[in-house]
Amino acid sequence: MPPFTGPATRPAQAPAVRPPSSPAPAAGPPSAARRLARALPLLAALGCALATAPAAGATGHPAGPVWAAQPAAGATGQHEGRPAFYLEGLPGSVLEDRLSVVNPGPEPVTVRLRGADAYPPGSGGFAVRGAHGSTGTGSWLRTAKDEVTVPGRTRADVPVSFTVPEDALPGDHPGAIVAESGGRSVGVRVRLRVGGPTLAALTVEDVTVSGGTLHYTLVNRGNAVLVPRLSVSVDGAFGPLLRRAARPLPVELLPGQRVRRTEPWGDTPALDSVTVRLRVTAAGGAHAEATASAAFVPWAPVTGGALLLLAGVAAGVHGLRRRRATRRGPRADDGAAQAPEPEQHSDERHVVKAGAES
Repeated sequence: MPPFTGPATRPAQAPAVRPPSSPAPAAGPPSAARRLARALPLLAALGCALATAPAAGATGHPAGPVWAAQPAAGATGQHEGRPAFYLEGLPGSVLEDRLSVVNPGPEPVTVRLRGADAYPPGSGGFAVRGAHGSTGTGSWLRTAKDEVTVPGRTRADVPVSFTVPEDALPGDHPGAIVAESGGRSVGVRVRLRVGGPTLAALTVEDVTVSGGTLHYTLVNRGNAVLVPRLSVSVDGAFGPLLRRAARPLPVELLPGQRVRRTEPWGDTPALDSVTVRLRVTAAGGAHAEATASAAFVPWAPVTGGALLLLAGVAAGVHGLRRRRATRRGPRADDGAAQAPEPEQHSDERHVVKAGAES
């Protein structure tokens, strides 16, 4: 076969080989931070929607104002804003006033009315008895209607009367007019004073000191309602420790009422013997005074000192016993060493004697 005479050709050059590049990382799940960043706009939109959307069952109107009961004002505005009924009369008299029931809401309200005696609870507040437990002011009270319906945005004035019995005792007789509707009850206070000798008497009892607190009991011994004033003084062994001027207490004592109260005393002494003096006064000349004594001892240092003293005494007794034992020790050893000597001499004598005989 004749040789090939065509144009010379260059041998085919192998393509350049590039080092393999690292593969791109596979798209994994988004991190927690990315998920949170993506969810924030959705959460904000959802919060706005919930804030602006009405609640299920809501009518879109705010809750209306509730009804109220209070002593009625006069025709010219006299006695407007009275917090309670203030009445005074002799035994056998009839006292009259009016109760106002206000309905500021759009719907009519039916309110039931009744009288009730007031009694002193242990906390010193004001409480009323149930529907069938009144024998005093509550039983003297009568309303023109036991039940009244008040249209929306109006007011109804109900006449009330108090018939004071012939045998009523002089003094204050607290009570209340109770208005009830829809599970809600409102008590309007009544302060009725029966004419005659009025006794304002007050005592302070059971004064004790417990740490930084003074405890005492106030008792109304008269027949008038009292608002006591209290002054406090404390004297120690080296002079006065506390002086508090008389101030009214946030309590109203009904006749016969007993109230337990406390008085804070923050800056108590660390070591002292003190005398506490409480003085109470009230309108009508009522006044009383009581004292108590107390000792303040820093028990922690005293206890620590007593323990150290006992430890020192115990160490001294132990050391004394050891010294005595040390002094007695050599005498006992000498006696023990000298005890066998007579036996040794005796043996020697026996030996000598035996040699002589032999």
